[in-house]
Amino acid sequence: MTANWAAVAAAEPALARTAEERFGAFTHHVLATLRKDGSPRTSGIEVRFLAGELWLGMMPSSLKALDLRRDPRFCLQANPGEGTGMGGGDVRIAGRAVEVTDGEARAAYVKEVEPPQPFHLFRTEPTEVVRTFVEDDTHLVVQVWRAGEPVRTLRRT
Repeated sequence: MTANWAAVAAAEPALARTAEERFGAFTHHVLATLRKDGSPRTSGIEVRFLAGELWLGMMPSSLKALDLRRDPRFCLQANPGEGTGMGGGDVRIAGRAVEVTDGEARAAYVKEVEPPQPFHLFRTEPTEVVRTFVEDDTHLVVQVWRAGEPVRTLRRT
């Protein structure tokens, strides 16, 4: 089952809003992709939530872009910020990235973001959103959304 960010936001608006806030708090985040040999690669990345999509923009022929062209699976982790507070918790989004090479969507992204040219642009199809945070200084709370399922909440003391 595939979904865009708008589908995540419609299904679980509070979790989606928290994820957008966490990613909006800082510019740079961490993207995990898969190399040719299947081993993981992590790279810094800037992301955008626009027009119901979560977008990944990249420099031309960057290794992360080549990885995603070969294998579209990714995991994206929000920058935790300074110290250990992690206001809003730790947020990760996993799914598939689909390259956008032409059309109205790319033109709208360019108009809004004004990225350096040339560049790779991927829209995401999230399959999982995970938020981990501490509640009342006593519980570790993990919220897990998977495509087609409601959020599951796990609490640990």
